[in-house]
Amino acid sequence: MTLAALLAFAGTTLLLVLTPGLDSMLVIRHSVAGGIRAGLATIAGTLAGTALWAAASVAGLTALLTASPVAYDAVRIGGAGYLIWMGVSALYKSFRAGKSTVDDAADQPLRPLRALRRGIVTNVLNPKVGVFFISLLPQFLPTTGNNTGWAALLVGIHLGLCAAWYPVLAVVGDRARTILRQARFRRILDRVTAGVLVGLGLKLALQSG
Repeated sequence: MTLAALLAFAGTTLLLVLTPGLDSMLVIRHSVAGGIRAGLATIAGTLAGTALWAAASVAGLTALLTASPVAYDAVRIGGAGYLIWMGVSALYKSFRAGKSTVDDAADQPLRPLRALRRGIVTNVLNPKVGVFFISLLPQFLPTTGNNTGWAALLVGIHLGLCAAWYPVLAVVGDRARTILRQARFRRILDRVTAGVLVGLGLKLALQSG
């Protein structure tokens, strides 16, 4: 593998990491809901889930998942159901908070352990993460010899870029807490997030392998 290939992979991955997506949305929302600790816990969960898919890709398990429509659809539908459930829950809580004189979200901030679990589950139940690795990595790997070490290096670059960018989003979410945790803004944030989650869940459910 050449330096040019490494730089090309890093550049491609950086663009993908900077593009707003489900992970970045979760990091910001959890940072608003639970502060910087919840945001960092979400990042840890996201990285752990991504690392699991990366390890599966390197081991060839993702290729098997891609080749088996039944297995792929099972993971896909499970992930879609989880996203829709989170979206509907957020929507329900936003209307419930609107009928109450007490800001329940402020009284019960998101705990880091829960944020960690959400980050892991959201990624593990999204087969598109695995397909991303199995489709992208081979384009930057040597065509001869044992590629396991190089694949691990590319995965490390990807995780490193995520680990460098997501804390920035966590800080932004944490700094915006004073405004966004006000009842009015919190309801808006919850409803926008709910719409995005349900939309992503439906999109994942309707997509074919």
